[in-house]
Amino acid sequence: MTDENPPGQRRIPDPELIKETLGYVPLIEAYFRKGPVEMPPELREIFAGHRLTARHGAVISQLVAVTSLNVTELARRMGVSLPTASELVGDLDRSGLIERRPDPENRRRTLVAISVAKRPTVEAFVETRAAPLLRVIESLSPRDRAGFTAGLAAWAHEVRDL
Repeated sequence: MTDENPPGQRRIPDPELIKETLGYVPLIEAYFRKGPVEMPPELREIFAGHRLTARHGAVISQLVAVTSLNVTELARRMGVSLPTASELVGDLDRSGLIERRPDPENRRRTLVAISVAKRPTVEAFVETRAAPLLRVIESLSPRDRAGFTAGLAAWAHEVRDL
């Protein structure tokens, strides 16, 4: 949140803002907290054994919908720096969840993809976890969907480095 108050002065949210918006955050947070528990045992072991985090999960979510991505495009989609994306990809590669290979169209680039052996498990988990959000998004009008997406993106960018 951008702090427009003088230094040292707190800003208490308006009661209507709490009622209409902020009150839902703990409910959503509880859903995200269940993610590791709902992982298939194989994924849970990989995440725990390699100390993977939600940021690694975000990489996997980006890769589920595509055959492969180059690291630069992955960084752009996630809104992170190229070194951060490279570090996440390296961790995931060492865990065996993804594979890296040279881009046949540009040998200076590396393509990353979910490993063939892990893809069915990863896809099933992402599908299950994404289902509630997809149901909501599909129920929104195009205008409301755009507003919802813009709001989520703005919030993600605001808290990204906290």
